[in-house]
Amino acid sequence: MKHTVIIGNGISGVTTARYLRKKSDEQITIISGETDHFFSRTALMYIYMGHMKFEHTKPYEDGFWKKNRLDLVRDWVVDVDFDQRVIRLQSGKEMTYDRLVLALGSKPNKFGWPGQDLPGVQGLYSFQDLETLEANTHAWNATKGQGVKRAVIVGGGLIGVEMAEMLLSRDMAVTFLVRENRFWGNVLGTQEGEMIARHMVKHHVDLRLQTELKEILADEQGRACAVITGSGERIDCSVVGLTAGVSPNIDLVRNTQLNIDRGILVDPFLETNIKGVYALGDCAQFVEPPPGRRPIEQVWYTGKMMGKALAETLSGNPTRYAPGPWFNSAKFFDIEYQTYGEVPADPRPGEKHFWWVHEKGEIGVRVVFEENGFKFLGINTFGIRMRHNVMDRWLREERSVHHVLQHLKDAHFDPEFYRTYEEHILAAFNAGHGTQLQAEKKNWKRILNLKA
Repeated sequence: MKHTVIIGNGISGVTTARYLRKKSDEQITIISGETDHFFSRTALMYIYMGHMKFEHTKPYEDGFWKKNRLDLVRDWVVDVDFDQRVIRLQSGKEMTYDRLVLALGSKPNKFGWPGQDLPGVQGLYSFQDLETLEANTHAWNATKGQGVKRAVIVGGGLIGVEMAEMLLSRDMAVTFLVRENRFWGNVLGTQEGEMIARHMVKHHVDLRLQTELKEILADEQGRACAVITGSGERIDCSVVGLTAGVSPNIDLVRNTQLNIDRGILVDPFLETNIKGVYALGDCAQFVEPPPGRRPIEQVWYTGKMMGKALAETLSGNPTRYAPGPWFNSAKFFDIEYQTYGEVPADPRPGEKHFWWVHEKGEIGVRVVFEENGFKFLGINTFGIRMRHNVMDRWLREERSVHHVLQHLKDAHFDPEFYRTYEEHILAAFNAGHGTQLQAEKKNWKRILNLKA
């Protein structure tokens, strides 16, 4: 009987195991030192904020794994011998495999800042990070004014916003250092970045744009006590959150015969250069990415899609990872964010960007389309929910921006009685692109007439 071993019990590894079990009776083992059972990593913030308990984040009852003959091993892998197909564990035990799946996840980025490894300095990715944050903030007592009084967060992305909201929920002051001139400047356009920045300030975040971390200082006990910014300013704190993105967690296989770059290099079927060894999820890097996708995709849903594709391949039905148009969603405090297709922070040659914002300043839409031809390329929405299946279809069908805006109500996903904005968005677009739209309408009529 074949033995497939999966290192990592996150969404990509567990999805592989679940779907492979549906198609095979082989032995399947999942190894992880993080937790006993699979949990929803995206819910870590809600555990900290008291909205959920850890057991609420586990999609399956604890007996699910035994019932489905999925062997769980709670241990850390310290070495993999690819020649002998042997895995060595921290406990001293060894395990052999026929096929190996590396679902190693990510780790928070560090850029060599002095003091970055001090106690009180941490990222937010794993369950251990959550436990560390609990320990680092446990001493805070608002009544007595003791313990942690301020946290400094470094890096302007999604994890940083989550950490800020978590700490603020416990009445801690938060200073947020962002080196760009707008929030999440490598992803969001100027208007969106400014919108989110205003919203964060509204929620009492001390946001410092164009401010870099230079050094983290230690107190007499060796714990973080302050940061020094690039301008020389000292900011006293007891917790420093490093949230300047994540990178593939590949230290385990870095000095092996596996081909690696930023991540573990894989082909379209998620196989590495070593036959029978696969990588997926946050740690995988595609040599040839699927059309319109990135070489490394560190998102919850992409891990799940990779797991489904790999399970098919392992069960004898070779299946490429083919996720279709890019999409993602998140939340910045009270503002829900969705993105579909290609929406660069700044316009690229040959494309146009249209931005609409509600007068209250916390609801907005950015639409990207071709300057010649008006093909719809992508959309960002803030405070407006869109149906994934509709947006995905429009992108696959290469619809025009005019079609998308005319039928935007068909994609609207907000609950009944919520206010809608489609007419306002279309009117604003017509006001700025009316001549272009008339020309496009005539062109589409001509094409339809030719087809008829």
